[in-house]
Amino acid sequence: MRVLVIEDYELLRDSVSQGLREAGFAVDAAASGEEGLRYAQSGQYDVIVLDLMLPRLDGLTVLQNLRQEGSPSHVLILTAKDTAADRIKGLNLGADDYLVKPFVFEELLARVHALVRRKYAAKSPILRIGDMQIDTVARTVSRAGRRIELTAREYALLEFLAMRAGQLVTRTDIWEHVYEFHSDAQSNVVDVFIGHLRRKIELPGLGRLIHTRRGQGYVLGETP
Repeated sequence: MRVLVIEDYELLRDSVSQGLREAGFAVDAAASGEEGLRYAQSGQYDVIVLDLMLPRLDGLTVLQNLRQEGSPSHVLILTAKDTAADRIKGLNLGADDYLVKPFVFEELLARVHALVRRKYAAKSPILRIGDMQIDTVARTVSRAGRRIELTAREYALLEFLAMRAGQLVTRTDIWEHVYEFHSDAQSNVVDVFIGHLRRKIELPGLGRLIHTRRGQGYVLGETP
């Protein structure tokens, strides 16, 4: 899943970005409202972590612009202000959640996970596709009761496919939500990672779960 962090305080921006990457997210970061708006307008972000007090363009103005343009990204606002009036204003402009500074990273991560689930209409942190179970909080995967060890990148790819189980997921979708934008989108890296993932989750004696739609993309599910 792809997250954009818009925060002008470098130490906080870097620590949040690194923590989200370690949690398996593809992360872009911006140091000003102006830069953050450009990122948000050019990319497909599942969640935007948005500070309010930003140079050149404040967070509420960024949010207002995004909602006027029809951005579907879920927005988690970070603010040092903890008044009902501030929260109401942000929510009325289209924010999805609020987190008051200072905060612990584990709470921010939990809120980001919740917003991702909301975007893909997944109420439970446990995703089930056939005999496969994915715990999106513990980041563990099992199939028919057997634990499957995945790399961070493999897990991120599987979780994205699982959030859209039964739907066609194009290679472009995968590039925009799982990988860094500076990667070479013309390469066969997506196909290579799909191959690695198949070898790990399609265990001997169990059915195929990742189905290829030639020239289109992939579908995760028990049937093609």
